[in-house]
Amino acid sequence: MNLIQAEAFILDLLRQQLPETLYYHGLHHTEDVVRAAEWLARSEGIEDQESLMLLRTAALYHDCGFMYTYEKHEEAGCEVVEQCLPTFGYSTGQIELICGMIRATKVPQNPQTHLEQILCDADLDYLGRPGFESISHTLYQELQARHLIGTEAEWLQKQITFLSSHQYWTATALAHRQPAKAVQLEHLQKQATLLEP
Repeated sequence: MNLIQAEAFILDLLRQQLPETLYYHGLHHTEDVVRAAEWLARSEGIEDQESLMLLRTAALYHDCGFMYTYEKHEEAGCEVVEQCLPTFGYSTGQIELICGMIRATKVPQNPQTHLEQILCDADLDYLGRPGFESISHTLYQELQARHLIGTEAEWLQKQITFLSSHQYWTATALAHRQPAKAVQLEHLQKQATLLEP
């Protein structure tokens, strides 16, 4: 498999075709997820080169379906993977593993393998990092642009519900991201209390 070519291809495609109103799910998010996935993989003791290459590929392609649709973008992304990756020497089995990782990121997440858990945690790594507020605001802007969210009060409640139900899967994310995520949730709940009549 030629990861270098597969990476250059998808990054070029994302630059050209991702809608400008993807304030959260833009190219910057994909690049962030790649970094987070590699950090998590190292921390989780993944040393097998093929696994690392498949994980990086899945991280690079995980949101490419947004080029075509907002709803069910994971399935659209898998269609891109199935069409494009054979060109770069990926086998049917490797493509199935990559699509498994991409599909696992669909909320509510339900990862079945260690690599799927890593990609799921990488995809929502920001929930337990500094900068949560500014990053979550870009998601609010993105949803507003699609008329999928109303007031900031509704957004606040949606975030509280999401953070309350979300779970990290890897030991690394549980140790390094869960504590800060709990603080974010507490902060959001306090904000909601202040907004109550």
